[in-house]
Amino acid sequence: MLEKLFKLKQKGANVKTEIVAGVTTFMTMAYILAVNPSILGDAGMDTTAVLLATCLASFVGTAFMAIFANLPFALSAGMGLNAFMAYTVVIGFGYPWQIALLAVFIEGIIFIILSLTNVREAIFDAIPMQLKNAVSVGIGLFIAFIGLQNAGLSIDNGSTLVSMVSFTDNFTSSGISALLAILGTLLTAILYIKGVKGSILIGILATWIIGMLCQLIGIYVPDAALGYYSLYPTLSMTDFSALGKTFGQCFNVNFDGVSIFNFIVIIFSFLFVDLFDTLGTLIGVCTKSDMLDENGKLPEIKPALMADAIATSAGAVFGTSTTTTFVESSAGVAAGGKTGLTSMTTAILFLVSMFFAPIFTAIPSFATAPALIIVGFLMLTNIKELKLDDNSLTTAIPAYLCIIAMPLFYSIAEGISIGIISYVLINLICKKGKQISPIMYVLAVLFVLKYIFL
Repeated sequence: MLEKLFKLKQKGANVKTEIVAGVTTFMTMAYILAVNPSILGDAGMDTTAVLLATCLASFVGTAFMAIFANLPFALSAGMGLNAFMAYTVVIGFGYPWQIALLAVFIEGIIFIILSLTNVREAIFDAIPMQLKNAVSVGIGLFIAFIGLQNAGLSIDNGSTLVSMVSFTDNFTSSGISALLAILGTLLTAILYIKGVKGSILIGILATWIIGMLCQLIGIYVPDAALGYYSLYPTLSMTDFSALGKTFGQCFNVNFDGVSIFNFIVIIFSFLFVDLFDTLGTLIGVCTKSDMLDENGKLPEIKPALMADAIATSAGAVFGTSTTTTFVESSAGVAAGGKTGLTSMTTAILFLVSMFFAPIFTAIPSFATAPALIIVGFLMLTNIKELKLDDNSLTTAIPAYLCIIAMPLFYSIAEGISIGIISYVLINLICKKGKQISPIMYVLAVLFVLKYIFL
């Protein structure tokens, strides 16, 4: 049955590796089960309800990706999009969170229509291969940076934006966490170099276990005020009745005091970021894992984009912010995931996590950070595909700008935006406009308008 559904032999995959890859992807994404309720809770939403909604939306989207696209990609509530909803739309604009969820729901419906009309697929295919390789490299740097932050190694010191953490200050919390992340990174790297199967997953679990041992002997001391919690998982159950506090609330809205123009702007803000975050993730992970065909196209792109769209609307109904394809899927791909069995494994774990959420949310960020750092390196290796000679500067420079924009602006979408705008302008001014597809012109104009009006 698994062979018929996921075509394992055709894609050179096996059940054991696919399951390990799915678990690996889930482990690197599990932080969203703790982070998303925290962020949306600031918008006045019930945190337990958000947790359950996140699990359900992740299951629906990832299962759809597995069955219909047969790709090893997982979906969940997108980071950045949840912060935009909570801190800009709700807290900043003063709109009820129900209005924000309605905007997310409408965005998902628009995406479903765009997916049915091949618009998103056409955009994917129109992006030059040089930029696709750049997206892969940029995402590598981006997720490595996220890993360094999750590890507590890269911090904001107030003067230089980012710097390395002090290992002596608060050693029993931030200092030991950073050291454990370094240890986990070295362990994961060594296991990967030696060709150990499931090295990334082993690295996550080993780092977590070592952390628990450090807490046991008093080297690691939880400090809730600083965001460092006990590393021991609990066995308490989840209050499922809480889901009623958010389920279907996107349709229970009151537009009093809400500007229709601003509401439309909010919808298109979600639309732009979600579209290009998803495309960027698909481009980057597919390029790195050789899933694109000889023309740089992804054969299963339509069902993959449809999974993303359906999950977004479903997530809004359940009660969570925009659901999107996660860049952490690259961890599962790096662990050997090639088919939908990987994503189905992740989907099932999201569903199971509804029952044992306290266990999964106990996975500390410093334990998943090594996976992100090592996967960042693996995606960075795609830089060798970039042509950097004098004859390719009109594509090399936009690729470079795309790469550096992602980590420095903390956004996959911004990297793609800057890459496309610079690609069109540079090639047009340098009289190489013939190699630019009409869609690229349209995208460049839309991105410029986005910076002006959104």
